[in-house]
Formats: sequence, C-alpha cells, structure tokens
Amino acid sequence: MATQTTMTSPVHLQEPLLEPSPVDGCGVCAALVKQREAARSRGNLSGVSDAHVELRNHRHGEQN
Repeated sequence: MATQTTMTSPVHLQEPLLEPSPVDGCGVCAALVKQREAARSRGNLSGVSDAHVELRNHRHGEQN
C-alpha cells in the first residue's frame, strides 16, 4: 500500500466570504480600507483578515 506524502486540499465548510466593502462617506470604513491595503502590501494576511472583521462589524453610528 502506498503512503501519501503530500497534504490534501483544504476542506471548506462554506463558501468563502466576499471581501467587505466600505460604506461611502464613512471615515471609519475608509481608514479600515487603508489599513487593510497596507497590511496586504506587507503580506500580512492576518492584518487583512482583522480589517475584514472590523469592516463587517462596524455599525455606522447605530446604538445597541
């Protein structure tokens, strides 16, 4: 029996999320997009992911 010596493909439990878009006119969103692009240009994929989370969670002034 042959032994597998390479990794298998990753398992995706759902479709990957699309990159979040900023809301026009929102300064916080604009800053997060700059932060995301700076992280991407440095190859910091963790920073890109962090910016995505912040963009998705940003409430644009809504009160909880």
